[in-house]
Amino acid sequence: MTAPTARRRRTDRWNADTVSQLVAAGVGAVSLTWVLSARVLPIGRVAEAALFGMVTFVVLYGVCVASSDSWFAARDRVAAALFTIAGLLLFAALVAVVSFTAVRGYQAVLHINFWTETTATTGPADPLTKGGVLAALVGTLEQVGIAALVSVPLGLATAVYLNEVGGRLARTVRTVIDAMSAVPGIVAGLFVFAVAVLTLGYSRSGLAAAIALAIEMLPVVTRTGEVVLRLVPEPLREAAYALGSTQWQTVRKVVLPTARTGLVTAVLLGVARVIGETAPVLLTSGFTAELNADPAHGPQVSLPLFIFTEVRFPLDHAISRAFGAALVLLTVVIVLFTAARLLGRKKLS
Repeated sequence: MTAPTARRRRTDRWNADTVSQLVAAGVGAVSLTWVLSARVLPIGRVAEAALFGMVTFVVLYGVCVASSDSWFAARDRVAAALFTIAGLLLFAALVAVVSFTAVRGYQAVLHINFWTETTATTGPADPLTKGGVLAALVGTLEQVGIAALVSVPLGLATAVYLNEVGGRLARTVRTVIDAMSAVPGIVAGLFVFAVAVLTLGYSRSGLAAAIALAIEMLPVVTRTGEVVLRLVPEPLREAAYALGSTQWQTVRKVVLPTARTGLVTAVLLGVARVIGETAPVLLTSGFTAELNADPAHGPQVSLPLFIFTEVRFPLDHAISRAFGAALVLLTVVIVLFTAARLLGRKKLS
């Protein structure tokens, strides 16, 4: 006589029991937190009460699941609840930052002059109808664009070498890339300032700032690109070699097209990494309120540097301009990260 087959349990499926357990744990956590904070424990701050409520909710939820199901399901549900709460907290922090910046900076962004003028003839006390971020926006686009032109081809070529070619120097190159990933932006700026400005005698310029940004962007593109290339199925390479393709033909016609979406994500992450840097730009490009569209000659301002300069003035209009520039910069960064996330979700084809 065969033993009855055990029923397979699905801990990730929503049903009436799951909803009732969540509701019971939520109501119990809110009630217990209110009673203890009002009568027993000296919990006077909202943050402390929220933290205590989340801990109580997780404990009660685990007890509810364990009482009606197994401890295995309880551990799984509690882990899922913890990860969900962590994700919600991160999302709430992002929304808070964006909302605060938007509330403080929307008045400046609504004026047309904010996009078409500079602050060359504008003082920190002047109204928002004067001055703008045109020079900073042009400087940011040029500096980040030059940095991408330098670091993207070099970073992708390095990623191809590490993953597809290899050799004796591969470990050394990977170690150097890992070390560069931990270098702060101000160190890259000091390096470019010492070599280009102090030693070679070049003046501060947007080009020097772009080189410093490229140093920071290079390890991000390389490491992300290497990870993406590892995701390309090995049978595709073997099939290409079986058809008589050389290694270069396999990389150019099979590996790179297959990993195209992931490599775009690597580039976007690299750009988002450096677009908000202030310290290297301040050291290498200097500051000017004038519009300088020539990155090779003369000081050039960027959006992060513009924000740093304006926010130092204890005046409402200057702070509004700083938050307006921060809103523009934050929007660009969020768009880049969202695009990278959406492209990363697509399957390699």
